[in-house]
Amino acid sequence: MEKNILETRNLSKKFGNQLVVNNISLQVKENCIYGLLGPNGAGKSTTLKMITGMLHKSSGDIIFNDHIWSRTDLEQIGALIELPPLYENLSARENLKVRTMLLGLPESRIDEVLQIVGLSNTGKKRSGKFSLGMKQRLGIAIALLNNPKLLILDEPTNGLDPLGIQELREMILGFPKQGITVILSSHNISEVEQVADYIGIICEGELKYQDIKDSQESLENLFLEVVKKEN
Repeated sequence: MEKNILETRNLSKKFGNQLVVNNISLQVKENCIYGLLGPNGAGKSTTLKMITGMLHKSSGDIIFNDHIWSRTDLEQIGALIELPPLYENLSARENLKVRTMLLGLPESRIDEVLQIVGLSNTGKKRSGKFSLGMKQRLGIAIALLNNPKLLILDEPTNGLDPLGIQELREMILGFPKQGITVILSSHNISEVEQVADYIGIICEGELKYQDIKDSQESLENLFLEVVKKEN
């Protein structure tokens, strides 16, 4: 039986009196790609920020690797949420070196992640001069530094050209073979359809659908059916 690396149980978040995430219960299998879909403002990013400790939950539980989540679990979780956290005056290698020093990781890890994301040959070029696709890849390299068991990517294809999207897709598809589970949050339905093993659909702060992806069914039709039902 496949093990869940991550579960949320009735996870909720309020900002003041506004309930933006309402009793979400995700089940993410180990070594899979879990596609998290939803309209803009549905609560996807807020949910992921709670899982990564960027936001405190209002109620509910987060279970990571069979135990209640604690901040020490961030050592096994990598994330790229919103914009890559770059020092734009530093090169790719220098950006990664800052993180290895902060995290107490061996410097040898820098070359490993640069190779994974295809940025080994950027030399001394400042990351502020990178294309958007290169910045996204450097953000993923930073997320991979601690060799995570769970990698969370929130809208990683935003602003990428078709070649950049294809390269990122191939990279994501390779992660489960390396023992890395991926949660991919996106509004790009066709991109999720090409990589995901499981699908979750959030609408108006609630999880409205969760199941293994059906290769015989159009994901766009499923998404529209779920979202229109709520509206």
